[in-house]
Amino acid sequence: MLERANSLGAVLTVAFYVLAILVFVFRLLERPAYARLAGWIELILALPLAYLLVTAAALERPVLYRVQVGLMLAWLMVELVLDYILRVQFREIRWAVIGYVVLYFAGAGGMLGVAAQAGRGWMLLSVVLFLVMAALAFVQRAVTGM
Repeated sequence: MLERANSLGAVLTVAFYVLAILVFVFRLLERPAYARLAGWIELILALPLAYLLVTAAALERPVLYRVQVGLMLAWLMVELVLDYILRVQFREIRWAVIGYVVLYFAGAGGMLGVAAQAGRGWMLLSVVLFLVMAALAFVQRAVTGM
């Protein structure tokens, strides 16, 4: 069960980074419908992430692992509420953007630890995708203001 959970965590990490990259690229290409679709798919990742959080105790995961998964789940919930349910234009408010970005990178960075549980190959792939995602996050913010 531990090996399966480790593999699931690694796949979810890579999937999240790829989807985030797609969101940023579609925003840069001025394709908001595609960015929104990739965002919806990102939100669906909350279901298997919740599974990882629930099974963490049975697998005797350390507290840090639970925090890492929990931060990503927290960001996904904030994203769901602000962008998809309430449709709040919070990106125009500096303090709100700062909190949002801190939570985003805490969750996204924590997923590196989740991927590392599955081995070095998954970790290396995740680090490369994380760096690409992070660079694109700042580039698209500078270009689009989102």
